[in-house]
Amino acid sequence: MPLHCTWCTPIRTFLHDSARGLFIVTHSGLAMVGLTTAALVLALWWHPHWLQQAEGAVFQWLREREVLLSWLPENAAERATAVDLKDLTAQQAAVAVWLGRRYKIAPEPLAALVAEAHLLSKKTKLEPHFILAVMAIESNFHPFVQSHAGAQGLMQVMPGIHAQRYVPYGGPLAAFDPITNLRVGTAVLAEAVALRRGSLEDGLKFYLGGYALTAGGAYVAKVLAEQDLMDQVAAGEKVPFK
Repeated sequence: MPLHCTWCTPIRTFLHDSARGLFIVTHSGLAMVGLTTAALVLALWWHPHWLQQAEGAVFQWLREREVLLSWLPENAAERATAVDLKDLTAQQAAVAVWLGRRYKIAPEPLAALVAEAHLLSKKTKLEPHFILAVMAIESNFHPFVQSHAGAQGLMQVMPGIHAQRYVPYGGPLAAFDPITNLRVGTAVLAEAVALRRGSLEDGLKFYLGGYALTAGGAYVAKVLAEQDLMDQVAAGEKVPFK
């Protein structure tokens, strides 16, 4: 005589109903996804500028988080090279204005460099005024200058030696973009300081072009003196700009 299972029928019913419900929900969900996708494709086809805006937003989100930076180079043309002084702190704005008067350059582009130097300072542990001082001595804040040796841009980076560093930004011509040159130059400078066990003086000599250069001492003195002036300006002191 076969054994009678009291719970078998309810269990089979429950499993059958659960499987059927899961199938219906999944099928309906996939159908909704398909319809939504089709509607989205149709909308983008009808309004192609929406696609461009969406791509720009996604790429910007990835760039800001440095995701896949190697194949998402930054388009410098899409970035403002000047910043309103109101967007800076009082100390940063004071330094930008002072540098503008000292080097006869509009304060707004300098404001962008000051703001970027402060951001880079957090990543490299180099003081922002130290970074700006190197830039001042290297190029007088002229982004298109080139030395006899071929060093280019604000931070006077050698394009042949550091060409790989410009790849994420679109290639070697990005050396003449102020923010890009600042980022690359600061990375090179931070590496030079690290190679000299954190010594700013020795790192500066190495950055200049060679640890044993006899002119290194004068260069270091100029950079540190410029940094000291900016420190005074940021502290609220009245510092002559000539």
